[in-house]
Amino acid sequence: MSKEKFIEKILLFIALSSIAILGLIAFFIFVEGVPLIWKVGLQKFLLGDRWFPSQGSFGVLPMIMGSFLVTLGALIVGVPLGVSCAVFLCELTPPTFGLIIRPMIQLLAAIPSVIFGFWGLIVLVPLIRENLGGPGLSVLAGSLVLGLMILPTIISISEDALRALPRTFKEGALSLGATHWQTIWRVLLPAARSGIVASIILGMGRAIGETMAMIMILGNAVQTPLSILDSARTLTTNIGIEMGYATGDHRQALFATGVILFFIIMGLNSLALIVSRRRGP
Repeated sequence: MSKEKFIEKILLFIALSSIAILGLIAFFIFVEGVPLIWKVGLQKFLLGDRWFPSQGSFGVLPMIMGSFLVTLGALIVGVPLGVSCAVFLCELTPPTFGLIIRPMIQLLAAIPSVIFGFWGLIVLVPLIRENLGGPGLSVLAGSLVLGLMILPTIISISEDALRALPRTFKEGALSLGATHWQTIWRVLLPAARSGIVASIILGMGRAIGETMAMIMILGNAVQTPLSILDSARTLTTNIGIEMGYATGDHRQALFATGVILFFIIMGLNSLALIVSRRRGP
């Protein structure tokens, strides 16, 4: 066997191993969680608003709403900042300044989520409680922290999408008399649309899967939040908080929550792949 063939077999084995590990994880989650969904009923499990495992009530609608509201708030905070920063790095900043900013953004991605949660608990929560009212542990605090956490993903992928555009796009617009801002707004951003949308979807997946920081600053109340100042609980924090002591149907219900989260994240990742493969504006 030639050296190239041997390396090819090794790489194929590694790729298949990754797929097998993902398959085993999915199989384990489904084996543990699907029986409870079957027992309770999919509609009652998804649309029920009561989560009292000791009484046999397993409704995850408040956690689903909490997850989506916090994620939506994170996107409202992170998307404008992230895309604007990507445009700034590509079009407005001097090259030497960009060499300083990019490692700082990468360092932001390397900060553990518990540090973000601790900062939110010490700084944001008291600030919200004193100025806006409520407990402080709220959807607003979670959205602000998650908005910061997804910035590196959005900035990096959006910047790559902008830098991958042919220079003729920019040169053609400028030669026709467009200003620099008009070129960015009317030509470059629409042309890089697929990459920017992919970055947003991946940031959304990052936000909806966050656990530790949300445990610290959301308040973890099992209720459907009616205001950004209300406490909430997400699907991931529900699993993280209760898995340590859950048994029987309660434990299976947490795995069933993982099944719902699995489908949500897989759907977001699939959407990101579809969007990122689109060509042209």
